[in-house]
Amino acid sequence: MTERQPSFQLSNNVEHYLAALSKLYAEDGKSQELEIIVNSQVRVHEQWSYDNWNGGTYGHALFLTVPESLYLKAVKRRDELQNEIRDGLNKIHNVQNEFIDSVFLEMETSADRDWRKDSGVLQSGQRVIAPEASARIWGYGGYRVFLSHKAEVKKEAADIKRRLAAFGISSFVAHEDIEPTKEWQDEIENALASMDAFVALMTTSFHDSLWTDQEVGFAIGRGVPIIAAKLGRDPYGFIGKFQALSCTWDNAPVAIVSLFIKQSRMLEAFIGAAENCTSFEHGNTLSTILPEIDRITDEQTQRRLCQAFNQNHELHHSFGFNGYNARYYGKGLAFHLSRTTGRRYVMTDSGDIQVE
Repeated sequence: MTERQPSFQLSNNVEHYLAALSKLYAEDGKSQELEIIVNSQVRVHEQWSYDNWNGGTYGHALFLTVPESLYLKAVKRRDELQNEIRDGLNKIHNVQNEFIDSVFLEMETSADRDWRKDSGVLQSGQRVIAPEASARIWGYGGYRVFLSHKAEVKKEAADIKRRLAAFGISSFVAHEDIEPTKEWQDEIENALASMDAFVALMTTSFHDSLWTDQEVGFAIGRGVPIIAAKLGRDPYGFIGKFQALSCTWDNAPVAIVSLFIKQSRMLEAFIGAAENCTSFEHGNTLSTILPEIDRITDEQTQRRLCQAFNQNHELHHSFGFNGYNARYYGKGLAFHLSRTTGRRYVMTDSGDIQVE
C-alpha cells in the first residue's frame, strides 16, 4: 500500500502570495519584477525537494511562463530575477514545513509561422488564465494536453485521457471536463490558451465540425507541439504539415507519450509520475517510454529517477524498471540511463541503482 500523499497549503495558495508580492514590487518601483508575475501563467510542481527536518519540509518549484517580449527583456537577469521572486515569496508566506525551492522563468512558445510579418500579434492577444480556472481545467501539475475530437467519440477520448494520466499527462476532453455552470466556449478557450500540447483525434468525420478546425487553428497559432493522430482520416489543411501519427485507439496513449517525451515539460511530468508510481503494473506501463528518452539531465537521473527507483517499492519491483524480465518488459532503468547519459549505471547487491 502506498503512503497517502500530503496536502499542501503553499502551492494551493500561491496566487495569494504572488498578489501580495506584486504590491511590494509596485511600492519599491520594481517594474520588471511586477510585469513578470502579473503577466505570467503559473504552474507549481509540488514536492520538488524534501528534507526530513522538523517532521518533513517540502520545497515546491514555481514555473512562470511569460510572453516572449517580457522573457527576452528578463533573460540577462533571469537567474537573479528567479532567485528574487523565490526569496520574496518565502518572506511573505507563513506556511509551516513548505517553501518555494526554485522559480523558473519560461518563454511562451512562439508560433511557427511568418513571425516577422506577425510580430506583436501574439502578445496583444495574450490570454491570462486565473489560477482557479487553470486548476479546474488541469488540476495541479502534469503535462497539459488538449484532446480535440468529435462528440461521437467522447467515450474513446475519455479513455485516452484516463490512460495518459498514468504517464503524468493532464488532458482536457471538452465534453467531459466542462462543468455545467461554466460557459463552455470560454472554458474551451481557457484550455486552449493554457495547454502545453495539442492532439487532434482525427476520426473520419473530424473535419465535419467547425469547432475542431478552430481548435486546430488555435493550436497552430500558439505554436505548441501538435500531434495529428490518424484514427480514420489523414491530416488536411494547415495541420497537414505536421507528422501524422498512425495508431489505433488501443495503442494511441503510448504512441502519443513517445512523441511528447522529447519535450522537457513532458519529461518532467513523466519523472513525477515515476516518483509517485502506485503499483507494479503502473511501473511497467511507465517503463514502455524509457526507450524513447534520448536526453536527460544529471539532476533528473540521480536526484529524481534513481532516488524514485530506490525508494518507491512499486517502482523498484516492477519488471520494466528493474530489468529482471527483460524479454517481456525491457532492460530496465539502469540500462536506459547508461544509454542516455553515457555513464554507467548498475544495480547494486542490495538491488538499488547507482552510477559507477
